[in-house]
Amino acid sequence: MGGWSGYWRTVREAGRDHRLFVPRARCESCATTHALLPAFCLTNRLCDTETIGAVIDEVISGPGGVRPAARRHGVIHETARGWVRRFRRRAADLAARFAALVVELGGDVLQPVEDLAAYALFVMRAAFARASALSGWAALGLFGFTSVMSGGRLIAANTTSPYLVIGRRRFMPPVRKDAEKNGGRDGP
Repeated sequence: MGGWSGYWRTVREAGRDHRLFVPRARCESCATTHALLPAFCLTNRLCDTETIGAVIDEVISGPGGVRPAARRHGVIHETARGWVRRFRRRAADLAARFAALVVELGGDVLQPVEDLAAYALFVMRAAFARASALSGWAALGLFGFTSVMSGGRLIAANTTSPYLVIGRRRFMPPVRKDAEKNGGRDGP
């Protein structure tokens, strides 16, 4: 991987817009480029990760609805409703991936509950708690961590996540069509 230009984007944090340069990297062997998003950004979302995560967490974990949560965080309620809907649609996939990450990090198998969105938040917290024991992860915060682990696609329409390699371990491998042909094993 080597540097390959980049682009400017806007990130809204606490009601203020900030301009940010997002560098791109290019793989020399396949010529594919990748945006290197910081942990406080999500793909195709204006607001920062913590604002989005706080609204989702309040709506799913708390007794209130989208409107009060959006108002508390200074977000238009239609936007917040879209975040919550996208999270609920992706909840089963996110729950499975983060539950696998908990086990990979040495935790226990976590039993699912009826509300998949609440379970997804539960296993995200459990994975973050396990990762916080490793150097550097705790500083990201829960939703910065989930942003990194999902490749910035926590609530994106595209559900294919990139590999995250730590040492010799690969976390959250993407589902590929050829994986079905070789019995679900990863690789050729």
